[in-house]
Amino acid sequence: MHKRHLTVAAAAVLALTACSTPSSEESTPGVTDDTVVIGTHQPLTGPAAAGYSAISAATSAYFEYVNANGGINGRQIEYIVKDDGYDPANTQNAVRELVTEDKVFAVVNGLGTPTHSSVLDYLDQQGVPDLFVSSGSLTWNQPGVYPNTFAYNADYVTEGAALAKYAIEQDPDAVICVLGQDDDYGDGVIEGVEDVVGSNTIAEVQSYATSGEDLNAQIGALMSAGCEVNVLGTINGFTAMAIGTAAQLDWFPKWYVSSSGADYPTLAGFLGEELAPVLLEGMVSVNYLPFSPDGEWVALFEEINAEYNDGAPFTGNTVFGMSVGYLFAEALAAAGEDPTRESLVAAIESGELLGNGILPLSYSDSDHAGYRGVGIATVSDGVQDYVDVAYVVSAGQVDAVEPDPVPLENDGIPGN
Repeated sequence: MHKRHLTVAAAAVLALTACSTPSSEESTPGVTDDTVVIGTHQPLTGPAAAGYSAISAATSAYFEYVNANGGINGRQIEYIVKDDGYDPANTQNAVRELVTEDKVFAVVNGLGTPTHSSVLDYLDQQGVPDLFVSSGSLTWNQPGVYPNTFAYNADYVTEGAALAKYAIEQDPDAVICVLGQDDDYGDGVIEGVEDVVGSNTIAEVQSYATSGEDLNAQIGALMSAGCEVNVLGTINGFTAMAIGTAAQLDWFPKWYVSSSGADYPTLAGFLGEELAPVLLEGMVSVNYLPFSPDGEWVALFEEINAEYNDGAPFTGNTVFGMSVGYLFAEALAAAGEDPTRESLVAAIESGELLGNGILPLSYSDSDHAGYRGVGIATVSDGVQDYVDVAYVVSAGQVDAVEPDPVPLENDGIPGN
């Protein structure tokens, strides 16, 4: 009888334990049997809205396409987008809502250096995967400090170095100057240029604040310094402002622009369809995503844009938004049938994700950078496309490499 009572008691304890063990739905925020809920903060309004507000719409459209084709491992992806107006105070409120009220599985592609910096520690403290930050700051690549944070963009130092390297290869004697945003963005581009040409050989460095209303003083200073190549660490609106202001002064130097401010359709929207082909002719930029007009990824994204994004204007920011959506879908598929935050991070750190860029991703457990290289693109007759030149940057060393584009497979749906 004593043994029988022990057996019954043990069975009761096991039954109670089974009943009280949290299900995967309860233990993993944002994950149910049918859905995965993620979120982001984006500048749908404010000084960075031009061009950038299209990114999250494109990401959402890509997820709708995935959902219409069965989702990832049978789950639909729900993407909650909150407007922060490119204001860090708003970003903090938006992200806290995503974590505490919406209980998201992960924050994906939060945009902006000053904005995302304001929530970096909070997301780390909450243990929320902080994926594919939409900024080229080196801050996101600190796996020892922020183990759940991963960059996406090529960093600004890499972009500045690649632009300077190409400029020198085109004209070794060119007078090189820099105009940058007054934060990590501009500082990174300046650092990259200095790594290549030396700080003493940059003829002039100017900065601007996103709250500024004109660039007359900055462009005047660059013009007075005799700048022949202007490397720009500027967002789209200020790229257009710089080029337009220079044209008003009848000054036409060469423009070398980082990926964050070089989207041709967006710039044309600022400058006007008549002036844009003239003022942007010959503009040099860098990128790492497949935006070539005749590319297979672009063809797919154009179809998705037409069907799931109300036929919104198709720009480089559309490609960016859908590409980051694809990478998240790839990571989610790799995280397994019952994904957890831990398995999601492990999938990214495995180094097995391919993305869809023209160069390999660099993710590992010791490297949370996204793209460590960029390709060079130019504008010719109103068409922005890659030339056959790409660079990888490491420890200040800039090396030419062959572009190695990732082919389109499975109709752009990972795990199919």
